[in-house]
Amino acid sequence: MKKRHAVAAALAATALSGTALGQGQPWLSDRRMGQGAGVRAGDIEIHPGIAGEVGYDSNYFKRAGTDSEPVYSAARIRVTPHLNLSTLSGPRVEGATPSNVQFETGVFAVYNEIIPMNSGDFEGKDQRRLDLGANLKLTIAPQSKVGGDLYGDFARVGEPSDTPDPEFAYDRSALRAGAGVTWRPGGGLFEWRLGYEFLYNFFARENFQDFDNTTHAAKTRGRFRFLPRTAIFYDATFGVLSYRAGSPANGGEFVNSRLGLKGLVTNRFAFMVSGGWASSFYEAQVGPIQDYDSFTAQTEVRYFLIPQAELDDGSATVGLSSIAAGYTRSFANGYLGNYFGRDRGYAEFAYFVGGIFALTLQGGYSNYSYPDSYRGNGAVLQPAFNQGRADATIFGEYRLTDGVGIFTTFRYNAVLTKTVILADPAVPASADDLSYSRLEAYLGLRWFL
Repeated sequence: MKKRHAVAAALAATALSGTALGQGQPWLSDRRMGQGAGVRAGDIEIHPGIAGEVGYDSNYFKRAGTDSEPVYSAARIRVTPHLNLSTLSGPRVEGATPSNVQFETGVFAVYNEIIPMNSGDFEGKDQRRLDLGANLKLTIAPQSKVGGDLYGDFARVGEPSDTPDPEFAYDRSALRAGAGVTWRPGGGLFEWRLGYEFLYNFFARENFQDFDNTTHAAKTRGRFRFLPRTAIFYDATFGVLSYRAGSPANGGEFVNSRLGLKGLVTNRFAFMVSGGWASSFYEAQVGPIQDYDSFTAQTEVRYFLIPQAELDDGSATVGLSSIAAGYTRSFANGYLGNYFGRDRGYAEFAYFVGGIFALTLQGGYSNYSYPDSYRGNGAVLQPAFNQGRADATIFGEYRLTDGVGIFTTFRYNAVLTKTVILADPAVPASADDLSYSRLEAYLGLRWFL
């Protein structure tokens, strides 16, 4: 079974966001897909909704499929109620005086019932879980020369390890909060933001609570539109990472910055390209100092099936009914070793027509690189290794009415590289194969307003 030092190999990142729970549920993260007409209460829009799904999980515990790690499949039931509130948007803004204070907020829950496909595989009741999420964004004076913003989100995720024992589950939560001030001289052609962000990641199970951590970060970003639909942008982060006393993980500081260009070349073709550098400065409490010091990058090209009139924020730009391809190179603080690096190429297709039918296809291949990790006495616990990972998601929905849709989701994830680690080098039986292949399929019905 996976012991405490193997936790990083199963978690893709240390942080969760308020929308991270919506895996395969795009209506939780995309307002255009997830919301209907809503209800107006004064200057507030209210958008409730609920979805129910039944599905199949081919490898619930993400096991390698060896004699020592047999694969367990399960039937799954998910119920997802959600509620979003915001200041007026879209057609409701016409004729109304724009508010000097705008906000968006939402809450949702994801109830998961896990039913073993074969009796005796594992106790389904022990795997039942309730995931939660909430988010808030407040924008102050968005049209003024000087404005501000406040935001926060919370996410709670229940995630199994490769053992049915719930005491080794990777159940974890994240609390994030931040604020910033934005300067917009010259009618908005140029803007610059300076802000602060706090992040607290914590585990529910005692086996992993030594990895609880906090991050304090100073963030800045700027944008200059030197053409009507083209902009130069810059962003940078300086962060301080801390673990609880006695943790086997190393805290420290990190810096990440990039400079880029994005724009619409025509009404249908958009691009984004950026490059930068990231460095870390960890404290060597466990083992020798190991730091990340390399370039980072992101590039994307996107073709819109429906012409776009304006440059928007996001990747190359944001919009349904499009085809895109891109590449990212980044790093994140880790639990197995100080950090991990990721190179990922991806492609996606999105089609949303007439408010009746939606289809999204996303897929990519990633290379994760982990440095050497060490035990408390400074001996190597796990030599450096790389992982090849593949992912693909298909989501389709047909709207029976303006507020009722039937949908299906297929999701595939795999660690293609066979890597065996020892949770305890003195115990050969603690060997753990990190590779796995997992397919999930769901059919659901949702109501939204």
